[in-house]
Amino acid sequence: MRPTARHAIFLIPLALVNLLGTPAWSQQNPASLQIVIVEGEGALNNIKQRVNRDPIVQVEDENHKPIAGAAVVFILPNQGPGGTFANGTTTLTTTTDNQGQAVARGIRFNNQVGSMQMRVTASFGGQTATAVITQTNLIGAGSGGGGGVSGVKWLIIAGVVGAVAAGVIVATHGGGSSSPPPATTVTITPGTPTVGAP
Repeated sequence: MRPTARHAIFLIPLALVNLLGTPAWSQQNPASLQIVIVEGEGALNNIKQRVNRDPIVQVEDENHKPIAGAAVVFILPNQGPGGTFANGTTTLTTTTDNQGQAVARGIRFNNQVGSMQMRVTASFGGQTATAVITQTNLIGAGSGGGGGVSGVKWLIIAGVVGAVAAGVIVATHGGGSSSPPPATTVTITPGTPTVGAP
């Protein structure tokens, strides 16, 4: 028996489901969501460069399965170290891809040096989750997270070594006094390094 046109209308969607797998619209609502930070945590952002690594998060259900189509909002700080997205605001709304990942593209960092926290919110199927990505804006630092010593850190280390060397020279070649020189206190604080008199 050959299928009629009426039967064929019902067979086409069934064939597509068999070929493509379960359609995205039939994904079950999760019992809970979680946000996994894939890239960006602890990153050092060079505020003088236009190109830095984009933060990436993955939204998962309670069984750690990625969720496609979840709404994700990235929010940069309104004050202090931070920046804006390509749209000129501190908020970027996007959705997760087929791997459950969302990318905060096009951040333009402001000129303020220091630590910043980017808030992330994800929602899907009536569930929400939040996370925080902590990064640091620096002048002359390499972009990305993890190892390596930035230019600012090298400057601080060089300043401390110089201060110690100067103290040794004064102590060993000082003006004939047998009493030791007063202790020199070296303080290291985040920001632009300066060298001043003790």
